[in-house]
Amino acid sequence: MEQADGKEMESKKRRADLEGLLEILPPAEFCCVYGSTLHPNNLDKTSMMDYIIGVSDPEKWHSENLKMNRNHYASWLVHLGGARLIADIADDIGVGVHFNPFVSLHDKMYKYGVVRMDDLINDVLGWQRFYLCGRLQKPVNVIVDNLDLESSNHINLKAATSAALLLLPSKFTEEDLYGKICSLSYMGDLRMLFAEDRNKVKKIVLGQFSLFQAMYKPFLEEYAAKDFLRFSSSGDAQVNIFQDCGSSAASKLISSLPPPIKSQMRMILGEKKMLDEFGRVKREVVIGSKEEAAECMQKLLRNKVMVSSARQAVAGLLTVGVLGGARYVAKKMQKAWKSWT
Repeated sequence: MEQADGKEMESKKRRADLEGLLEILPPAEFCCVYGSTLHPNNLDKTSMMDYIIGVSDPEKWHSENLKMNRNHYASWLVHLGGARLIADIADDIGVGVHFNPFVSLHDKMYKYGVVRMDDLINDVLGWQRFYLCGRLQKPVNVIVDNLDLESSNHINLKAATSAALLLLPSKFTEEDLYGKICSLSYMGDLRMLFAEDRNKVKKIVLGQFSLFQAMYKPFLEEYAAKDFLRFSSSGDAQVNIFQDCGSSAASKLISSLPPPIKSQMRMILGEKKMLDEFGRVKREVVIGSKEEAAECMQKLLRNKVMVSSARQAVAGLLTVGVLGGARYVAKKMQKAWKSWT
C-alpha cells in the first residue's frame, strides 16, 4: 500500500514538473513532452525537456507570448518583425513549427515547438511533412489535448506499424519492429549524418520498450487476428514475429498508409480499380512484390524527411540566431561524437 502511494506521489510530482512550463505560456490546444527526458534510464540532468505545443493561431499566440516571455526569442526577431515574422519564417521557410530552445525555468532547461493545430493534424493523418507525426509515433507524455488528438494519432500509429512491416523481412523481433518504426522519421534526416547519436534509435527503443509495447499492441493483435502476423517466444524471452510477405498481405498493409502516400505510390507503381463490398470503385496500388512496394514507400518517406529536416534546420538557425544555433548544434554534435568514440 505504501509502495503504491509512493508511486502515485511520484507520478503527480512528475506531472507537475512537466506542467510547470505551461504555467508561464499562453493557453494551448495541445501539448506533449517528447524526447530523451522521458526515458526511465536517462541520467543526463542537463538535457532539455522537449515540448510540442499546438495552437489555433500561431501569430496571435506568439504575440501574447512575446509580452509574457520576450527573452525566449532571438532579439533580432523581436525587433524586426515580432509575431508576424516568427510565424512567417515557420510557415514559409520551415515546416510550420517555431522552436524556442534553451528556455531556463526552475533550474531546468526547456525547448518548445509551436505549431498550428491544422498543420499538426494534417501531418498526423496525412504525413504531409513527416515531421511532427514521426515524433508522435514514439512515446510521448500528453499534457493538454483539447481536440482529442490522441484518438487521431491511432491512425498515425497504425500507418507506422504498416510501413515498418513493409520494410521488415519475414522474421523479426519486437525490438526490430519498434526500431524500424522509430527510424521512419530519421530516414533522410540530414542531422543523422553529423549531429545525432548513431545509436539514437536503439537507445530510444530500449529505454522505452514497455511504452512502445503498450502503444503498438492493439495493431499487432489486429494483424495477428487477420493472419498477417504470428508470434513465437524463444527461450530467452525474446518474442519472434513472423509475417506473410505475399502481395496480398502487402496490399493490406499499404491500405493502412495515409491517402497522400498511397496516391504517390499509385502514380509510381500504377493503379488498378476494384469494387469494394458495397459496390463502390476503389483504386489500389499495383504490387509486383512486397520488396518493390517497400522500396517505393521508403523513397517517398526519405524524400519527405530530407526536405523537412533541411527546411527546419534553416528556419531554426534563423530564428534562434547565430549563437543559439551554434550552441544547439554543438550540443547535438557532442552527443554524436560520444556515440562514435
